[in-house]
Amino acid sequence: MSLDGLKQLLGPGGYVDDPAEMVPYLTEWRDRWQGDSPLIARPRTTTDVASVMAYCAAHGLAVVPQGGHTGLCGGAMPHSGAGEIVLSLSRLNRVRGIDPQGFTMTLEAGCTLAAAQQTAEQADRLFPLSLASEGSAQIGGVLSTNAGGNAVLRYGNARDLVLGLEVVLADGRIWNGLRGLRKDNTGYDLKQLFVGSEGTLGIITAAVLKLFPAARQRETTLVAVPDADAAVRLLGLARELSGDRVSSFELMPRIGLEFVITHMDGRDPMETASPWYVLIDLTTAAAGTDLGEAMQALLERALERELITDAVVAASETQRDALWRLRESLSESQKYEGGSIKHDISVPIARIPEFLRLATAAVADRIPGIRPVPFGHMGDGNIHFNLSQPVGMDRRAFLDRWEEINVLVHDIAASLDGSISAEHGVGQLKVAEIVRYKTDVEMDLMRRVKQALDPHGLLNPGKVLAAAGRNGPDA
Repeated sequence: MSLDGLKQLLGPGGYVDDPAEMVPYLTEWRDRWQGDSPLIARPRTTTDVASVMAYCAAHGLAVVPQGGHTGLCGGAMPHSGAGEIVLSLSRLNRVRGIDPQGFTMTLEAGCTLAAAQQTAEQADRLFPLSLASEGSAQIGGVLSTNAGGNAVLRYGNARDLVLGLEVVLADGRIWNGLRGLRKDNTGYDLKQLFVGSEGTLGIITAAVLKLFPAARQRETTLVAVPDADAAVRLLGLARELSGDRVSSFELMPRIGLEFVITHMDGRDPMETASPWYVLIDLTTAAAGTDLGEAMQALLERALERELITDAVVAASETQRDALWRLRESLSESQKYEGGSIKHDISVPIARIPEFLRLATAAVADRIPGIRPVPFGHMGDGNIHFNLSQPVGMDRRAFLDRWEEINVLVHDIAASLDGSISAEHGVGQLKVAEIVRYKTDVEMDLMRRVKQALDPHGLLNPGKVLAAAGRNGPDA
């Protein structure tokens, strides 16, 4: 069908239809998915988004919302040959307001996470959500995937940082829920339906976000631990001795550190190698509090209890950044070692060591020589159980085992009361898998919610839930 009406509605600069200019919107940044679309819509306002959805609903056109396009599960990618319109939120990037006294700010969906952090900082406040992709990840995408990051232990996931939302529904109506209330007990908490729904129930166009007092002091240390069991006990000790001021607690394996040192021009911070390391951040907004003493007390007690074998304390911002680069370079460094099969699981914190033992043994038995590189946010139970190919194995042959190994690892996580997707979402990558791990009741409830809010299946079809077939007006 002709899209002239939609183009006219969007106006000059409001759409992209040149094939060369459309490529960035249709290519996943890791080149895992390639899609196509007849048009990239680039609305500037919420009213524009509503007009696009009303038009698409009237003509039975499916729409794929897209933020910064940094996701890992293909949730913002259109399917090839499906005629899905890509709706980019990048031009909705205004700061609508900030309330330092109320500790809130209201941003449009196209604002980057880095811009959100800077907006808070300029008001002497903290927006704590932090991701490696924060320079390009956008607020709408961060909320629609319920992103996690490095500070979930202290501040929670994205859904814990939202007070209100503005959402365009599948039929083009606008729900204005931009209320910055901390208490509103008047029925269903509608905003939480849309957070984590990956654009399948509605399109987030703006949000009221929680702010916190700016950090006045920060202490960072990298410690060597003998095993994951010691790391779990260290976490409890750190929370107790610091007055629960632990903002990050990141687990790293020796092999991952070696990858970074070899390929990312890093330096080994420890004189003696250790099987495992933990990167710890303590932060406080209280002036006059000596976190250095708290960190020193923690390290002394941990040494006494043989929970750590060595430690490096950052003495400057430069040293702190260097330690964090080691952690943030883990995933990228794996690319230099060939193919990598990735997992984003979570289990109860106390069961992390058991998961690591069981999953490591299982994958090694299935593919001899495989190199597990598990790392991640141990403080909230989230481990990225990434697996590098055996040395000398053909990369394609290794990656062809992706689904087989996923099932193996995910079955173990599920058996320990865990999740197969801790912070990256479902997208199109895990649509079939969630049916294996969710109960019939859960799947039925999810389908009923989808049917109620998007009865014609026009919003991001085939993501989170398998597409059931569209029956829009012109379908």
